[in-house]
Amino acid sequence: MGLNYICATAERFYAVSTVLSNMVAVLVEQPSVRLLKHIVRCYLRLSDNLRAREALRQCLPDSLRDKTFGNALKDDVTVNRWLTQLLFNIGENQSPS
Repeated sequence: MGLNYICATAERFYAVSTVLSNMVAVLVEQPSVRLLKHIVRCYLRLSDNLRAREALRQCLPDSLRDKTFGNALKDDVTVNRWLTQLLFNIGENQSPS
């Protein structure tokens, strides 16, 4: 029900997406693997909704697409798998492992 509520209107989706994006921007400057793990999981859950998935193609932060957090996540297999799945879900050119 929570995912459907968030994705019911563009305003709700973009409110959540903006907060997540702002948090990612802070993490670029001050990395926290623990927080990044939760943010990636939130984006992955959003990508389960078709309309949200389409919107994420446009608004997913570049730092999640371009391996900015590669060193921070190098030892976390789970988050790497989630991030790969997220990128696959939104149509990036990566296949899930």
